[in-house]
Amino acid sequence: MWRKRLVPLLAGCAGVLALVLDIRAPVYADHGAPEAVITGAGAHFAWVIFDRLRFDLEKVAGHPIKLYGRNSTLGMGCNAGIKTALQNRPHHQTFGFVCCPLDEDEVKRKKLRVYPIAVEPILIVVNQDNPVHDLSAEQVRAMMRGDIVNWKEVGGLDEPVVVVTRLHCKKRPGHWKTILPEAGEFRSQRLNVSSAGDMVQRVGDFRGALGHIGSTWDFGPGSHVRAITVGGVAPTADNLRSGRYPFFRQLAAVTNEHPSREVLAIIREVQQGPAFRRVAARYQLLPAAEPGKPAP
Repeated sequence: MWRKRLVPLLAGCAGVLALVLDIRAPVYADHGAPEAVITGAGAHFAWVIFDRLRFDLEKVAGHPIKLYGRNSTLGMGCNAGIKTALQNRPHHQTFGFVCCPLDEDEVKRKKLRVYPIAVEPILIVVNQDNPVHDLSAEQVRAMMRGDIVNWKEVGGLDEPVVVVTRLHCKKRPGHWKTILPEAGEFRSQRLNVSSAGDMVQRVGDFRGALGHIGSTWDFGPGSHVRAITVGGVAPTADNLRSGRYPFFRQLAAVTNEHPSREVLAIIREVQQGPAFRRVAARYQLLPAAEPGKPAP
């Protein structure tokens, strides 16, 4: 079932930022002509990819690039990514990036173009002091619903389950909806957070916490949070490809209907460039295009 749901996600998706951005002043080359800055903005988990590839992207575009979206702060996120993409015009080149798929109606209504980049595992995370290292998919869902309220019911400590959620982009398909399809199905007594950083902070605060986060999040050496396996299956690209790992979302770039050649070169490099393959391997992303094949 999950494999069938994964295929259409590879064909299209998006989401981006709703914030008016300050564009840095033009940088002047030696010959005196201004180098127009290309601005990209959106959700943190897609921002990580673009940020890691910045040098390669500036090289293929021939322009400096300004990126917004670290930890989706300052109003950044999928909606802001879309708004940024729609600000594109001559001499003001912009694009967005999202961590949630967009349905066909939203794409047509907002006159967008979507460029799938990769499928990202959604990690199920617990406090470092929690002795549980594996839960079945149904146990995860039961805990998120509130059907299981104590860790001793799944072989853990006699500790209340503290559900931590970040239920963004509620009207869009995919992402956390691979856990439970509607926000109303999650336990009413839960901690709702507004950013990935807050998710990590809260799960680290409570020994009984259970949360979810994308695989591109860098926890850092001082983190008190770790990912668990689901039904004995690790959140890897290979397990996404085979359909064995059940929780995931689509990362994508988004533009208006008339992107410039430079913006298209940036997106193409992210989809197919060799440096992207290294980033994908680091974060266990499943690229939208396999090596040697064009992206959808």
